[in-house]
Amino acid sequence: MAVLTILQKLEILADAAKYDASCASSGTAKRNSLGGKGLGSTEGMGICHAYAPDGRCISLLKILLTNHCVFDCHYCINRKSSNVVRARFSPQEVVDLTLAFYRRNYIEGLFLSSGIVKSSNHTMEQLVEVTRILREEHDFRGYIHLKTIPEADAEIVHQAGLYADRVSINVELPTDSGLTRLAPDKDARQIEGAMGRVKSDISELKDAHKRFKHAPRFAPAGQSTQMIVGADAATDADIVGKASRLYDSFGLRRVYYSAFSPIPDASAVLPLKRPPLIREHRLYQSDWLMRFYGYKPTEVMQATEADGNLPLDIDPKLAWALKFREQFPVDVNRATREQLLRVPGLGVKAVGRILASRRHRSLRLDDVALLTQSVTKVRPFICTVDWRPVLLTDRADLRSLLAPKTEQLELFAA
Repeated sequence: MAVLTILQKLEILADAAKYDASCASSGTAKRNSLGGKGLGSTEGMGICHAYAPDGRCISLLKILLTNHCVFDCHYCINRKSSNVVRARFSPQEVVDLTLAFYRRNYIEGLFLSSGIVKSSNHTMEQLVEVTRILREEHDFRGYIHLKTIPEADAEIVHQAGLYADRVSINVELPTDSGLTRLAPDKDARQIEGAMGRVKSDISELKDAHKRFKHAPRFAPAGQSTQMIVGADAATDADIVGKASRLYDSFGLRRVYYSAFSPIPDASAVLPLKRPPLIREHRLYQSDWLMRFYGYKPTEVMQATEADGNLPLDIDPKLAWALKFREQFPVDVNRATREQLLRVPGLGVKAVGRILASRRHRSLRLDDVALLTQSVTKVRPFICTVDWRPVLLTDRADLRSLLAPKTEQLELFAA
């Protein structure tokens, strides 16, 4: 078997990591090396790979330690029965790559995942060793996101959280039946048990840090997870319900949604084509409604259509408003913040501007137009001093009026 060079390994293992979407880098503790100590930073600008909530671009070296795997998950290109070129980094090689890329200003952090080689414990130990060398031997202060293995011993996963800024454990699929069918080597109870232990470790060390200044931090950026969309028969209502339960049970920072992508030599039990990418986008929008707009999971589920999926032509917020028109129109000069957040077309910032402006004078429709990106979507659902929608809110064709217009783009248009 030919020995691969570092560059050849990097090409294989960086490409293999592209299927994992959960690589945002927000919420961690602020560290840097401006004082002359250490190397790296959790902040800064660079090549864009992930976005923080405040809009900063965070560049991450995103690779697998290895794409060898003893598991045979049908949806995974790296499953043991897959006919792909295999490669494997040593922990020191990952460390050397990370430091070399950082010194060239290519990256600000590392996103490291892996297939399962030899055993879950062996692989997890190798992942932890990468982070140990970076933190202890090189005083690396950049961001590290480590994908942990739920089948590994709890003590090894605990060590990962002491070095990494964020840890994540993928639940993979929205339903237990889907996981049993498509990932026979994984167990839903085991995955959630590992997530529960991580939550407990985060809480315990956060409390300890409040009492003792030098207490160690454990995954200061929290934990996240990812669900594959469209690989099984789970509906958007199933996915929203699962995401809500994960947020409530494990205090997750994020649930990521990844549209299933057909892979070479795919298993016969998988769909032949990927779901529309807009479906993934609608799920992220529904996630935002629950996290920032005060919607309950049952309310988001009410926005789904007869098949249990969110409409693709309009966003979930508009879909809910059209189903519950009796809640509208709302008076922008009198409505509560919660009521305004339900208005299609009004985001959190726009609602904040409206609340601040109406303290000084009564708002007119032109005022609202200045405070929002587009007043067209807002008009049927609000009242102002000089505007009432009259019958507009109840029009049977309101959905078609507000749905984004589709257009065919020209390849060689000027």
